[in-house]
Amino acid sequence: MFGIDISTIILVIALVVDFAIRVVAIIVVPRNRRPTSGMAWLLTIFFLPYIGALLFLMIGYRTLPKKRLEMQEEINQFILDSTEGIEQVRRDHPWPLWLESVVELNRNLGSMPLVGGNKARLLGDYESTFAEMVTDIDRARNFVHVEFYIFSLDPTTAPLFDALENAVKRGVTVRVLMDHIQSMRKPGYRETLRRLTDSGVKWELLLPLQPLKGKWQRPDLRNHRKVLVIDGTVGYMGSQNVIDRSYNIPKNIRRGLKWKDLMTRVEGPIVSGLNAIFITDWYSETDDLLTRDIQPVQTDIVPHSLDCQIVPSGPGFEGENNLRLFLALLYYAQERIIITSPYFVPDESIMYAITTATQRGLRVELFVSEIGDQALVYHAQRSYYEELLRAGVKIYLYKAPYVLHAKHFTIDDEVAVIGSSNMDMRSFSLNFEVSMMVRGRSFVQQLRVVEDGYREDSRELTLEEWMKQPLRSTVLDNLARLTSAVQ
Repeated sequence: MFGIDISTIILVIALVVDFAIRVVAIIVVPRNRRPTSGMAWLLTIFFLPYIGALLFLMIGYRTLPKKRLEMQEEINQFILDSTEGIEQVRRDHPWPLWLESVVELNRNLGSMPLVGGNKARLLGDYESTFAEMVTDIDRARNFVHVEFYIFSLDPTTAPLFDALENAVKRGVTVRVLMDHIQSMRKPGYRETLRRLTDSGVKWELLLPLQPLKGKWQRPDLRNHRKVLVIDGTVGYMGSQNVIDRSYNIPKNIRRGLKWKDLMTRVEGPIVSGLNAIFITDWYSETDDLLTRDIQPVQTDIVPHSLDCQIVPSGPGFEGENNLRLFLALLYYAQERIIITSPYFVPDESIMYAITTATQRGLRVELFVSEIGDQALVYHAQRSYYEELLRAGVKIYLYKAPYVLHAKHFTIDDEVAVIGSSNMDMRSFSLNFEVSMMVRGRSFVQQLRVVEDGYREDSRELTLEEWMKQPLRSTVLDNLARLTSAVQ
């Protein structure tokens, strides 16, 4: 027709669509998005228009389904109402003058109060941590709430599964939550579910991707929390998943990789906060609000106890709760900051806060692994080392074959944060996380012992050594850094 063949028409249509995608991207992508993230998405779409546009439609938004957001708001209001007036803590010396504002920040963001009268003990041995969990589960009389990013049956975790089954036989209600995608990707997933079902355990998948059942959200969202609550009196939280420390992945086993984690066992009113996290997530997946398992918070202040505050975060909240908490503490620090994060891929605000701290004369230390288990994240993390070293940050590389997977940091000698959250953009924006802020010198001293152990098993990275990196490593690091901003 008119001397124009079909291939020419297709080419013209493709060029028009290509141009339209780029124009629409410029309008849509930057809206309510960090500049770095927006620029990364735009570059992806401009270089690969069709693939980039498809990826953006799949994972370029943070919003959960409307129903889940409404349920999160409902439970937040419930927590606020049920904990009104219980913020009884010892404001004795040394109570940092700035701490009150951080407590208020956390309360406004995550609804949880700061409560006193708590005890906490750190657990850094992988197998011993499971053994202590089993001992506490064996004492359960009412309920056991288990929520882990990865929950897998294997020879290492079998005693914990046995303990859950025995608890059910005693008449204890046992509920288990696990992230769908991550647990499914580990060997033995079907056996894990079968064992839970046969044991009489009530289990649900977190953020399930089951479109045929009407369950769908952004596919790369994850529930990264690790929480165990027994009878509302004893709780565990931190970085360790329920799986062998090799993660049962053949390439990890070939490389001899072993995970090094840190959990904390808590007693006192703060356990109710951990239980509220579980109840929130159970409600989101089942529509069943476990109000009968919400324990009244005891507000008696015990001498030499710890003041603790649970800080939940994730795409169900309007603000990036963990990022705001971390920033506040980094800027309020007066003497030193010690950070442990296995996946350290900070946004611009965290980098400014850390480098500003060194310029204010503070000692800042960062513990990371010498080797990585995830190539993209590992190289993205390395891209920040030169800037950190030039700013005066002390970087310690935890020696192979261990992957330092613990997630915590200390501010001066007064305040610490421990939990499931890495200092990376995924943890800030895409993962459901839980952190616990602790005010108490005895807890910080426990972490100092842990940090000293890390230092002994690490080597310090110097700027001189880093500048000898080959060009290919620098290129890989910078490319990985660019992709890390796509979210």
